[in-house]
Amino acid sequence: MGAQNGKDLLVKVDMNGTGQFETIAGLRATRVSFNAESVDVTSLESQGGWRELLSGAGVKSASISGSGVFKDAGTDERARQLFFDGETPDFQVIIPDFGIVEGPFQVTGIDYAGSHNGEATYEVSLASAGALAFTAI
Repeated sequence: MGAQNGKDLLVKVDMNGTGQFETIAGLRATRVSFNAESVDVTSLESQGGWRELLSGAGVKSASISGSGVFKDAGTDERARQLFFDGETPDFQVIIPDFGIVEGPFQVTGIDYAGSHNGEATYEVSLASAGALAFTAI
């Protein structure tokens, strides 16, 4: 995978539960993280004293964070309502020349900021809330 435009990494939300995904408008910076906890099964009998991990065990998770400016009333309202309702709709993350990650996420944080002579900005944090699917592009 060669160099890519950061603006091509998109976060989309299912707007109404029917698979109608729309890009969350106004994001200027986006970050996607994938994590897997390990399960240590090292014992006194472990070869050479090296740590051993249990294959296929542990908890997998993903998190998404982004920041930007308000641009679209529909997606702004959707993200805010998801936070207050505690819903976990499907989101899509399009990673250019790599693939699409799709599955349920919960909005775990929204921060709003603004200065006297600048635009109003926001930051949003999402945590995976179930199994995710990956589709290569």
